[in-house]
Amino acid sequence: MSKVRIAVAGAGTIGKRHSEELLASPSANLAAVVEPSATGAETALQYRVQHYPTLEQLFRLDPPDGVILATPIWSHAEGVLSCVAAGIPVLVEKPIADSIEAATILVEAGEMAGVPVLTGHHRQHSPIMANARAIIRSGRLGRLVAVVGTTLFRKPDEYFEVGDGWRREPGGGPVLLNLTHDVNTLLSLVGDIVGVQAVTSNATRRFPVEDTAAMIFRFANGALGTFVLSDAAASPRSWEQTSQEDKSYAMYPDEDCYHIAGTRGSLSVPTMRLKLFPGEPSWSQPFEESIENVERSDPLANQIEHFAAVIRGRAEPIVSGRDGLNTLRVVDAVRQAARTGGSVSL
Repeated sequence: MSKVRIAVAGAGTIGKRHSEELLASPSANLAAVVEPSATGAETALQYRVQHYPTLEQLFRLDPPDGVILATPIWSHAEGVLSCVAAGIPVLVEKPIADSIEAATILVEAGEMAGVPVLTGHHRQHSPIMANARAIIRSGRLGRLVAVVGTTLFRKPDEYFEVGDGWRREPGGGPVLLNLTHDVNTLLSLVGDIVGVQAVTSNATRRFPVEDTAAMIFRFANGALGTFVLSDAAASPRSWEQTSQEDKSYAMYPDEDCYHIAGTRGSLSVPTMRLKLFPGEPSWSQPFEESIENVERSDPLANQIEHFAAVIRGRAEPIVSGRDGLNTLRVVDAVRQAARTGGSVSL
């Protein structure tokens, strides 16, 4: 079977990662690079594919089977709507848009047109996450009671020099760019979030945008969760540094970033350390302890294979545009709660 042709819009770090995964994919080819800057032409030359400055020009001259949209957040809605108008399935990087309004418009447009819109929450394509979901849904932990999560890492100073320094400004901080992944993860593992409290701080870097946040989540099933996020903390307790999936990060395989506790047991992720009461649950009784075996693979590569299957009509999106919208609603509630100092209901 011939490979599906997928174009990548955006020649930044994540756009290049997608392009490299497409070049290595058994199911898809990199069809073109779409980028208005000189970087786009250079990247296309590097990968030996055609370069187009805009999606409109791509669709007019050489329409692909699908598009991965890895452009700046504020351009996501425009890009998705262009793909939908052309009838071309699109995988849009997270967060799906820079506002609830824009995300709603693009999601509804895709649904009305019957054009698949996927959100790039690639952790949902991780075998670790699949195993964790299966354990929780099996009921082995009992009724879920609490979750404790962290995303603590240190971004280097040069990270904030990109472009015109937009990562120092509101909307360029870890709540929108990084917490989005973790909220999507919590929704997948624990269930719908119905209430949020939050506080943020910029005390470390003193940029206009936050560098640290602390949150309390209330889930529809009655569970409660706490979460601490910082991109200024010298700590390895983030998914990238604990999961061993992205080799570009330093790895700390003995650390966890999520701990899910139920009435009969608990699971730490991504070490997959499982503790279950064999009999009546009591703090005076020992747990049966085990480590669940997981065969690790690259979620970005898995996401490409899934997108190719969706394009062929062989699969439904694992993370749809509406899933991306629901994630953005929670993140927006976090920002609102931090701004007002109150509790926000969803």
